[in-house]
Amino acid sequence: MFPWGLSCLSVLGAAGTALLCAGLLLSLAQHLWTLRWTLSRDRASALPLPKGSMGWPFFGETLHWLVQGSRFHSSRRERYGTVFKTHLLGRPVIRVSGAENVRTILLGEHRLVRSQWPQSAHILLGSHTLLGAVGEPHRQRRKILARVFNRAALERYVPRLQGALRREVRSWCATRGPVAVYEAAKALTFRMAARILLGLRLDEAQCSELSRTFEQFVENLFSLPLDVPFSGLRKGIRARDQLHRHLEEAIAEKLHEDKAAAEPGDALDGIIHSTRELGHELSVQELKGYQIPKGWNVMYSIRDTHETAAVYRSPPEGFDPERFGNEGEDARGAAGRFHYIPFGGGARSCLGQELAQTVLQLLAVELVRTARWELATPAFPAMQTVPIVHPVDGLRLFFHPLAPSAAQDGRRL
Repeated sequence: MFPWGLSCLSVLGAAGTALLCAGLLLSLAQHLWTLRWTLSRDRASALPLPKGSMGWPFFGETLHWLVQGSRFHSSRRERYGTVFKTHLLGRPVIRVSGAENVRTILLGEHRLVRSQWPQSAHILLGSHTLLGAVGEPHRQRRKILARVFNRAALERYVPRLQGALRREVRSWCATRGPVAVYEAAKALTFRMAARILLGLRLDEAQCSELSRTFEQFVENLFSLPLDVPFSGLRKGIRARDQLHRHLEEAIAEKLHEDKAAAEPGDALDGIIHSTRELGHELSVQELKGYQIPKGWNVMYSIRDTHETAAVYRSPPEGFDPERFGNEGEDARGAAGRFHYIPFGGGARSCLGQELAQTVLQLLAVELVRTARWELATPAFPAMQTVPIVHPVDGLRLFFHPLAPSAAQDGRRL
């Protein structure tokens, strides 16, 4: 028994020593990993690196990010502040939120930072797109598109938009039972966008098919860049090719139309007219307080900025249309409108902002003047933020048409 007991103690001692050595090696590796990124700072600058953790060697904090989702960023923000460092997907990253910080990033393109997108986005969107362009090519392409998508240019589409929205709201009022408003509004928006932006006249079946294709394309825009059967990227490529066929047909048809046509009938016409006026031809293919080392990625957060903005005078989940009223601009300081940036800002701000706001304003008018509505579920639906903010299970409402006198009052609002 005695030799056997010594043997057990020897094994346990060896195992303990091995575990201790492994722990020391892991600790040393993590220390060297952190030191490796600390030494990448610009020593000529007195500014420190942001607080944060670079995680484990090679993996960084990627596993934590994948498991925790949006909670990963909020937990680090609570621990380190609105600017913190981390390491995700093989790259050192500075995560930024807050109006002042986001403003610096968004207005710093071509000067402080340059736009960078995942490889999957470059594969799916191609190298000739506005998203992938940098420097002067980006400025020129945006200049062309800005002439088409400003509010003045969109005014000619208002009667067409208003008529379509009015017909849709009246059909909701004629429906017995709850209406799946989110899905109905999404289909209507896609149908109107296809007509106004590209001049496509789609029947209901064509619109439904093309809308599903577009959704599949968007859902896989940030997938893993693995082009293998059944992968997200392969689905995205298939959807992209289908969309390209429609787009190329529309472009080819318009390129062969009379160049002397004076008034664009849709946004694609406007783009072609603008390129010709500028001497181009359209082809079918066509922080503050810290230092950020050169080569590091900067990830700004619109969601975190909205959730933590001091401009909120009531709980974020509360309905308060006056929250971002003009009278509060003085309290916002130099950051101004960057407390609320659903359409981004700077050189990469959304070109469809005016169209989206026009549709929302017209829809609100038609709803007020046509119907009274009420929620068809016991509580408000849960919201999802990817790829955009939307209700998880849709938004179901009951619509009750207003009496003629009430509708007339609504018209006078």
